[in-house]
Amino acid sequence: MGVFSYDYETTSPVAPARLFKAFTVEAPKVWPTAAPNAVKSIEVEANPSSGSIVKINFVEGFPFQYMKHQIGGHDENNFSYSYSLIEGGPLGDKLEKISYENKVEATAGGGSICKSSMKFYTVGDNVITEDEIKARIKGSETVYKPIEAYLLANPEACN
Repeated sequence: MGVFSYDYETTSPVAPARLFKAFTVEAPKVWPTAAPNAVKSIEVEANPSSGSIVKINFVEGFPFQYMKHQIGGHDENNFSYSYSLIEGGPLGDKLEKISYENKVEATAGGGSICKSSMKFYTVGDNVITEDEIKARIKGSETVYKPIEAYLLANPEACN
């Protein structure tokens, strides 16, 4: 098994607290509403806390049927959260898991900068290239961008 690290940053006009809530504790409610062309439902084992498994089910016709995350932890005071993609989705037969450490920070204009540190754990001697990583990030935007648009159109959501 190899481990490949990649850091990624993106900006958003949405405030950090709202983005944090939309991607953690309120995800089961927000994602299917905000991204109905991608997310069918989200199932959470117990409360969304450290160690819990979250299953994200995608709509028919999406490139994959589901993916499972294992929650690492949430820090509501610092708008940081971690999880590992452990099954389904973009793992395919090349990746064992992908671990994410995310932090959402405020920008001067009231928006956010989202910083993500990812570790890709490959199966056997497989290698993942930077282009493959960028393609996976681009694919995640099919969910991220509609959620961001939903939060902008619904200022009362995730407050």
